[in-house]
Amino acid sequence: MVVGAAGCGKTTIYNVLTKALSNVEGEPQYEITRLNPKAITGRQMYGYMNNVGEWEEGIFSTIWKRKNAKSEKKFNWIQADGPVDAIWIENLNTVLDDNKILTLANAERIPMSDLCKMTFEVENLNNASPATVSRCGIIYVSANELSWEPLIYTWALDKMKDKNIAAGQSWKFMFTGDPTKDPNNWNWLAKLVNKYFKNPKRDTFEWIAKSLQYKMGAPEVIRITMLLNLLEAVVTPFTLNNAEPLKE
Repeated sequence: MVVGAAGCGKTTIYNVLTKALSNVEGEPQYEITRLNPKAITGRQMYGYMNNVGEWEEGIFSTIWKRKNAKSEKKFNWIQADGPVDAIWIENLNTVLDDNKILTLANAERIPMSDLCKMTFEVENLNNASPATVSRCGIIYVSANELSWEPLIYTWALDKMKDKNIAAGQSWKFMFTGDPTKDPNNWNWLAKLVNKYFKNPKRDTFEWIAKSLQYKMGAPEVIRITMLLNLLEAVVTPFTLNNAEPLKE
């Protein structure tokens, strides 16, 4: 169970780990199957008896059967990517204990295979019971480990390497050279970050917090992501070859 705020890198940790394990020579491939338990009801997740007494299969139970089938040759990680809630997670106690068996309301018992693991990606454990926490290994990822700054530079690197840009367009007018070897060509981006986000006298985050009233709180990483989306939308017209270059 990986715990941490939105945007702290939980998903990336899982993706990098499974990709690295899949590249080990002679080992099976690793595959993550994600679902958000809070997006559906408990009945839809595990299955239920309908009004005529017939069993209606649930989303999670269907995934569980497929990924634990004897014919499955991959390593499968079934991931619950959403808030922990006693309504759905208490039904997984038999999966998380030594039995490793999913027990459904129709008395069906489906054991976990050796190639399958149950994982969780959650923001906090406020609603998790001691029974659930004691059955899981907990890894906490602090939001301060990476913060928001790497997002800006990785976004810029992605634009330099983007192979899906339409013909006749280019982002090289903004980013030229390798930032690790030729940082001078990227000075404008560093100036932007230092001027508006790292300068204590002109902290954009603090200004927004004082000037605007949020309907819903959002981490700084999410705000930076929205900023980059807006910046990309504004700058896209300048990616045409005939467009005038941007000036600082």
